[in-house]
Amino acid sequence: MSRIPLLVLISSITLGAAGFTADSARGARLFQSLACVQCHSVNGTGGTSAPDLGRIEDRGFTPASLAATMWNHAPAMWASMRERHITAGELDQQSARDLMAFFYAARFFEEPGDAGRGKRAFQSRGCAGCHGLTVAVNPKAKPVSQWQALANPLELVSVMWNHRAEMLARGASLPRLSVQDLTDILVYLRNLPETRSREGAFTIEAAPTNQAVFQSAGCAKCHQTEALAQSVQGKTLTGIAVEMWNHAHSMAAGGAPMAPFAKGEMQALVSSIWAENFFEDAGNPKAGARVFDAKKCSVCHPDASSGAPQLRVSEREFSGATMLSVLWKHGPNMLDRMNTKGLAWPKFEGKQMADLIAYLNTKHP
Repeated sequence: MSRIPLLVLISSITLGAAGFTADSARGARLFQSLACVQCHSVNGTGGTSAPDLGRIEDRGFTPASLAATMWNHAPAMWASMRERHITAGELDQQSARDLMAFFYAARFFEEPGDAGRGKRAFQSRGCAGCHGLTVAVNPKAKPVSQWQALANPLELVSVMWNHRAEMLARGASLPRLSVQDLTDILVYLRNLPETRSREGAFTIEAAPTNQAVFQSAGCAKCHQTEALAQSVQGKTLTGIAVEMWNHAHSMAAGGAPMAPFAKGEMQALVSSIWAENFFEDAGNPKAGARVFDAKKCSVCHPDASSGAPQLRVSEREFSGATMLSVLWKHGPNMLDRMNTKGLAWPKFEGKQMADLIAYLNTKHP
C-alpha cells in the first residue's frame, strides 16, 4: 500500500478555536523562569523544600485534577514565595498549555505503575526474547537503552504500531497487553540505570479530524473520525498505544492493511483524533453550577460592583490550562479580596474542577 507523506502546519491560536500547540520543552523552560524549580525538583534536579515532582507517587492526573491540585496548593505556595522573595513571571494560556505538556512528559497523567510487575511482564509477554536491556539479543532489535520512544509518548505509539506490523509480517506471535501491563513495563524500563535520567518530551498539536493520513492509512475504511475521537477521549497515550497494539489481531483477521507509518504520520493522526480534547475533561454543567455556588464563586463574579469579571460570556473558553493561567494571574488578588470578605479559599477535587469548567463553558444567552 502506498503512503502519502504528510506535513501538518498548525498555528498556535487561542484555546477553543480550531487548533493549538503544547510543547514540553517550552514548559520545562517555564518551570525554570516561573521559579517553580527553586522549591520543587524534577527527578532530583531543583529545590528540596517542596516535593520532587518527578517522583510523586500519585499519578493519573487529568488537566482538571492537576488544575485543582495547584489551586488547592496556591495560598501556601504564594506564602512560601513571599518568604523567599521570589517573584514569578507571567503565565498566559499558551504558557499554561506548555506547562501542562511538561507535566505530561513527566508522566503526571499516567496511571500508577510498578517496576517489579513491569519486569515480570517484560519477560512473560516475550519482550525479553528479542529486546535486551543494554545489548542486542536479536540483531534486528535495538536494546532498551537505545529506545528514544521511552521518553516520548507520541513516539511510543508510533513505534508500537510499526513494530506489531513487523512482527505479524514475519509470523511472530503478538501478545495481548492491558494498559496496566504497558504502564508497568514502562515504569520498569524508564527506571533502568541507562534510561532513568532521560528527560521526557511531549509536543501535541490539535488539528481538524479530516487529515489525509486518516485516509492513507486505511483507517477510514472502518472508522468514522468523530466516533473514533469520542472513543479515545480521556485516554492516555499509553492506553491508545495498547488499543492500537491489540487492534492488530482483528485488523489482520479482516485483511486490513498493516503498512507502517512514516515519520510524523502518527503525530498527525493523534493530533486529529485525540489532541483537541487533551485539556478538557468530561464535566457535568449542572453539577458545576452547584460547585460554583458551594465554593462561593457566586459571591463576587455575578456582582459587577465587586470588580470580578463575568465568566460565562461568549468570548471566554475554559479548560484545565485556562484555570492554571487564571490562578497564576489573578489568584493573589483574589485571595486578598476573599480575606476582606471573610471567605475561605476554595479547594477542589478533580471532578469538581471538571464540573466547574463545564458549567463555565455553558454561556448566557
